[in-house]
Amino acid sequence: MIQMQEIMNPDEKSEICNTILRALPSWFGVEASIVDYTNQVKNMPFYTALSDGSPVGFVALKTHSSVSSEIYVMGILHAYHRQGIGKRLIAVCEQYCKENNIEFLTVKTLDESRESKSYQKTRLFYLDAGFKPLEVFPLYWDADNPCLFMVKPIAPG
Repeated sequence: MIQMQEIMNPDEKSEICNTILRALPSWFGVEASIVDYTNQVKNMPFYTALSDGSPVGFVALKTHSSVSSEIYVMGILHAYHRQGIGKRLIAVCEQYCKENNIEFLTVKTLDESRESKSYQKTRLFYLDAGFKPLEVFPLYWDADNPCLFMVKPIAPG
């Protein structure tokens, strides 16, 4: 059975993030990005999905303003895909937003103009979770990785 747990310890956040991202090279294959995510999550709200006490997925939230938070990074071990864990992590994010009077949950992902089977699945996941594509920023990351900005309105808690 999968359990959701908030993680408070910065080093534990970093370790979970590092381990899971390194297990997902189709999504996280750039060393500098993995190191950056691993360092940045230490100071963010962080939730993990546990199977028999072991982390199998996580999400970290970055608050940008009094009305918006971003799914800064999320990963689920491949063996646990399509089991509802991502939806449960999104639900935890939505609850966080409600508890903190945050109106919009956002996410950045790779735009469809750059072919990627992995990120096609990611975009479909976010669309199915209620996110709407708002804008593409072709140079946000770099010319080879156009950024799709998506948003989900959060009903007041």
